[in-house]
Amino acid sequence: MDRDGAIYLLFSLMVPIMVFVLLGDFGGGIYSLIAIALTLLTVLLIVGMNWADFVIFPAFTSLLGVSFQPSAGYKIPKQQNAIVKEVNGLYYATGYLTANMYSYTFKIESAEQDDEYKMISAPENWERIVSNIGFPMKFHVLASGLDVQKVRDDLEGRRSYQEFQLARAMQGSNPEVAVTDIQRKINTIQAKIDRISQGERPIAALMYLETSAIGISEKEALDSLGYQVDQIKVAFSSMDLSINRIAGRELYYLFKYNFALPSHYGEMAQSFDTQG
Repeated sequence: MDRDGAIYLLFSLMVPIMVFVLLGDFGGGIYSLIAIALTLLTVLLIVGMNWADFVIFPAFTSLLGVSFQPSAGYKIPKQQNAIVKEVNGLYYATGYLTANMYSYTFKIESAEQDDEYKMISAPENWERIVSNIGFPMKFHVLASGLDVQKVRDDLEGRRSYQEFQLARAMQGSNPEVAVTDIQRKINTIQAKIDRISQGERPIAALMYLETSAIGISEKEALDSLGYQVDQIKVAFSSMDLSINRIAGRELYYLFKYNFALPSHYGEMAQSFDTQG
C-alpha cells in the first residue's frame, strides 16, 4: 500500500474508531453487542477494500457485470483483466503481465554462482523463448533513478536491524546457521552502501509484458487473449521469472502509461502494489 493509500485508510477508520470510543454511551446488553459487531464489520470492510482492492474490486465488477471506459473507443470488461477496442467490426483485446526477473536496483552485487550463471544466460534464453512464441508481444521497462540519500538511510537502517539480529543469534544455543545467514545479509547490504559511496546511483524498475489478440467478437478476442497469456506463462516458466496477469486498477495505470509516462518515480511506485 502506498503512502496516499495509507492516509486514506487512516481517515476511513476514523469513524469506527470514534464509535469504539463512544461505545460506553450504549450501555450494556444487546445494543452494545450489535454496535461492536457492526463496528468490527466496518473495520474489516474498510481494511479489505483498501488493502486488497485489486482483488475485491474485479470480483465485484465481474459478479455484477460492470464494465468501464478508460478512454474513447476503449473498454475494460467486467473481468478487469483486459482492454478491448472495436475497429471496423474487429475486436482487439490487450492484456498485461508482470515480469519481475532480476533486481535492477544495483548493477552488480556479490551474486551466488547460480545467480551469476542465470544473469549470463538470460539473453540467450530470452531469445530462444521469444522465437518460439507465435504472436507479437511487447516487453516494457519503466525505470527511474532513486534519491541516493533516502536509499542510503534505508540501507543503513536495515543493516542496523540485521546487526541487532546477529547479536541475538550469537547468544543462542546453536547459532551457526543463523549467524551465517544474517552475516550474508549484512554483507549484501554493506556492498550496496559501498557502491553508493563510490558514486553508483540506485535505479528502480517496473517490468511487464503486453500482448494483444483479435476476434470477430469481444468474447473471441478475450478467449484468444487468455490463450496467449497462458502461452507466455508456459514459455517463460523455464526462466527465473515471476509472471502474473495484471487486473484491476493496475491495468488502467498500464493503459494510461502507453500514452504518457509518469512524471517521477513516486507516481510510478504508488500505482503498483504487486511489483517493486
